[in-house]
Amino acid sequence: MEETPLSRTGRAWREVDGRALVHNARLLQGLLAPGCRLMAVVKAEAYGHGAVWAARTLEAQGVDAFAVACLSEGIALRRAGISGVILVLGWTPPEQAPLLAAYGLTQAVADAAHGLTLSAQGVELKVHLALDTGMHRLGIPAEDTAAIAHMFALPHLKVEGVFSHLCVSDGNSEQDRAFTARQLEVFYRAAEELRRRGLDPGALHIQASYGLCRLPPQPCQYARPGIALYGAASSPDLPLGVAGLEPVLSLRARVVSVRALPAGCGAGYGLAFQSMEDRRLAVVSIGYADGLPRALSQRGGQVLLGGTRRPMVGRMCMDQLLVDVTDGPEVAAGDVATLIGQDGGARISAEEVARQCGTIANELLSRLGPRLPVVPLV
Repeated sequence: MEETPLSRTGRAWREVDGRALVHNARLLQGLLAPGCRLMAVVKAEAYGHGAVWAARTLEAQGVDAFAVACLSEGIALRRAGISGVILVLGWTPPEQAPLLAAYGLTQAVADAAHGLTLSAQGVELKVHLALDTGMHRLGIPAEDTAAIAHMFALPHLKVEGVFSHLCVSDGNSEQDRAFTARQLEVFYRAAEELRRRGLDPGALHIQASYGLCRLPPQPCQYARPGIALYGAASSPDLPLGVAGLEPVLSLRARVVSVRALPAGCGAGYGLAFQSMEDRRLAVVSIGYADGLPRALSQRGGQVLLGGTRRPMVGRMCMDQLLVDVTDGPEVAAGDVATLIGQDGGARISAEEVARQCGTIANELLSRLGPRLPVVPLV
């Protein structure tokens, strides 16, 4: 994931803008209640942006809590020198408790059975309890206060927080808003019941990107922004509702060849592109093995070349794709094509590309592959 000497001259790469990341973090921090801090979500290589780069950039600005999806992601951050709280949001096999302890990671308790088996390992662990407030994915049912309270009594587990996840905070309907309000009510009631029993729930957190951007400030100690940190919304149809966020990532690739395609000829696998007249095609050195959806080239996908949109044509290959450059300014081998980001006055957003492929920006960005080096902008 680190920059190599060939990053800016190689076949394809990701550019990441630390200034934009810091700007977004400060903007989001301004939405929080006093005493509430960001827990930056850097799982899945920080949504394709490079987890170590993102964590280091944010840590330098005072962010001291991070969330990952699995044990290996947490270990990678610790080995890179990231300090502070690192919360593993996903399930970790209990037999790996010694690794959690060795790297000073905080583990989410996925349900009551998970808590019991973690405790049974005999290793002192810091944990946050996941509460199920209605998503029905992970968590102890928030209404089952006895089961939640039992986790505090288990040996070897030090409960330092309680959290949940809002499942329709990105929705626009009255039903969505009512369900979110119900989740919040159930969550805070569970925390208050723990206090009534003389138990300290520790740090509370329930807001992810949409909950943070769309809800009033909440009486929590953390908020967990992910996609919003990186300046994207899940899709154009689901705006975050906060002005001023800036995209952090640009995806670029090299033109390696420009060739003439005579009228009546086909190009690419299956000869899926058929020319009715003489055309010029550019071969761009990026493909579906780099994480791009294979269908993009046949669903209106475009690249920017010289600040001008050019259409992808034919079937995307594993390592290359074809672009029709017949019209517009001249294109030559060595030119840089932008697949996500800005070139001159034109921009292609991650949300636009995701919608063309019937998915969301979260998936599109997090699938960008390890062949694409991360190049921090100066």
